[in-house]
Amino acid sequence: MTDIKEKIAIFADEHGSEYQEIALAIHARPEVSNYEFFASETLSEKLREEGFEIELPAAHQRTGFAAYYRSSKPGPVIAFLAEYDALAGLGHGCGHNIFGATSSLAAAALKSVIDEIGGEVRVYGTPGEEGGEEGSAKGSFVRDGYFKDVDAALCVHPGSSPKNGLSSRNLANAPVDIEFWGRPAHAAAIPEQGLNALDAQILVYNAISVLRQQLPTDVRIHGIITDGGTAPNVIPEYTKSKYFLRAAAKETVDMVYEKVENIVKGAALQTGCEGKMHLFQNFVENMVLTPKLDQVWVRNMNALGQKCEPQTWRVSPGSSDVGNVSQVVPAIQPHISITDVQVPGHSQGMVEASRSEKGMKSIVLGAKALAWTAVDLITDPKLLAEVKEEHAYNVAHQKDEHSDN
Repeated sequence: MTDIKEKIAIFADEHGSEYQEIALAIHARPEVSNYEFFASETLSEKLREEGFEIELPAAHQRTGFAAYYRSSKPGPVIAFLAEYDALAGLGHGCGHNIFGATSSLAAAALKSVIDEIGGEVRVYGTPGEEGGEEGSAKGSFVRDGYFKDVDAALCVHPGSSPKNGLSSRNLANAPVDIEFWGRPAHAAAIPEQGLNALDAQILVYNAISVLRQQLPTDVRIHGIITDGGTAPNVIPEYTKSKYFLRAAAKETVDMVYEKVENIVKGAALQTGCEGKMHLFQNFVENMVLTPKLDQVWVRNMNALGQKCEPQTWRVSPGSSDVGNVSQVVPAIQPHISITDVQVPGHSQGMVEASRSEKGMKSIVLGAKALAWTAVDLITDPKLLAEVKEEHAYNVAHQKDEHSDN
C-alpha cells in the first residue's frame, strides 16, 4: 500500500492550497447553524469539480450536503464528516473552517486512488455542530439513514493545544427550550389579574440550582433566559429560556430531563401559567470510542512524523454530534494541533489559530492521515472486521462503561 499512500500524499500536497483558500474564505464569512450557505455551497461545489455526485440539501438540512463517489470495484463505504459552522458573535472559534476543508481534501485524495482499491468515498456536510437552529445535524443524517450502509466515519477536529490528541468520550446533551405563558396586567394598578410568566421562569432557574446538589458528578446543566418580558410595569405574559442538560451517558440525561421537566410542571402549577419544555434541536449522543480505529489513525500520523497523545480527561467536558454517528458506525474524531501555544476553545485566540499558518498546514496533514486511515480499512478486511466487532461490543456495553457515574 506504500504506492497508494504516496499517491494520496502527492495529491494532497499538489491540491492543498485550493482547500486552504476555501478554509480562509469560510473563516472570513462565518455563518451559524442553518445559515452556512456560503460554506456548504463552496465545499460541495469543490467536490463536484473533483468528480463527486452532490446532494444539496441533504438530510432535511438546508445547508447540509452529501457527496458520493463509487468506484468500479466493490468495497467498503467510508464517510468523511465535514463541519463548517461558526459560533454566534465570535466566528470560527472552533476551527470548523479547517474541519470541513480537511475532510473534503481527504475525500478528494482518496477518490484519486479509489478506482484502484475499490469501495466508495463520501463526504457528509453536517451543519450546526455548535447547536442552534436545526442544530447538531449529524443526528438528522443518522435518523434519515445516511449511515445504514457506511462501514466507518472519519474526521479530525482542529485542536487548541500544541499537542495532537486522540478521540475522547464526551457528554450527551439535551438542548431544551423552557417556555411559560401567563397573563399580562398592569404591574402596579391590577397585579392580581396577571399571571407572571417570569416568576415561573425564575422558579425553574432556582430549582435547577438546587437540583444540582443531588445529581451525579458528570452532569452539567447550564442555561440562560432569552425572553424575560417587555416592560417593568407589565406583568410578563411570555418568557423563554434555553438549557443544555449534559451527562456522560444518554440514560443519565434522560433521568435529568425528567427531573427538570417536573420542575417546569411545578413552576407552572405554582404560578398558574402554562409551561412547556422541549428539545429545540437534535439530541446529541455521547461518543462511543473504537480504540482500534484510533490506533490506525495514530500509526498513520506517526508515519507522517507526528505524535498523538490521549486526552487527560476521562470524559471530555464538551459535546459533539459525532457521538450520534458513533452510536451506529465506528467513528473517530481525534484532534490535530493548529497552535503552538495553548489557547482556550471558543475564544478569540482560537479564531486567530483557525486562520494561522499552522492551521492551514494542518489541512494537508490531517487530510493525508484521514485518507491513509481509510485506505487501511478498505484494503485490510481483517482490520475492518476487528474495528466493527470492537465497535459493536462497545455500543452494547455502554451502560457498563458508565455504571460508576
